[in-house]
Amino acid sequence: MNRSVKYALAFAVAVAAGHVGTIIAAPRAIMHVALNKMSDGGKRLNQFSFGPRTTSHSRTVVRPSPDLAYSNCVYDLSQGPIRVSAAPSPDNGYVSLSVFDARTDNVGVFDSLQFPQGISFVLAKAGQKTPPGVSVVISPSTRGVILDRRLAPSAELFAKVDQARRADSCAPL
Repeated sequence: MNRSVKYALAFAVAVAAGHVGTIIAAPRAIMHVALNKMSDGGKRLNQFSFGPRTTSHSRTVVRPSPDLAYSNCVYDLSQGPIRVSAAPSPDNGYVSLSVFDARTDNVGVFDSLQFPQGISFVLAKAGQKTPPGVSVVISPSTRGVILDRRLAPSAELFAKVDQARRADSCAPL
């Protein structure tokens, strides 16, 4: 095999390895670090954590919006499905719930425009038994995160929204 073919083959292998690392490994590694941080090293699973009001110094979420109140629930479906519910915000304020799997893929989105009376669903892995007659989101991974974002552009509204979101639940069935 001549030298040019060896270099071309080595280049092709390096490109393939870089592609696999970027497309498959990087999102999982990034989400692993994020889930570990958001769950306090795995101590806070299947329960919502409520962030403080966003300021110019906030950086737990990359470039957070000062008009939003953020909450998250790191989920673990290894023991079975969980029920997720988000109370409506005061004065019909906007609420958005997004479910992300361990690869950072968005696998479910709900908002208060669709569900003005509050959001409720069961999160499960394929094959897990879920109650009949409920909305079900299937996660391709055992772990991931649910983000709750609520419109709260002022300190006064943040206080009201904060009180409402404390009724959110993310717990085993």
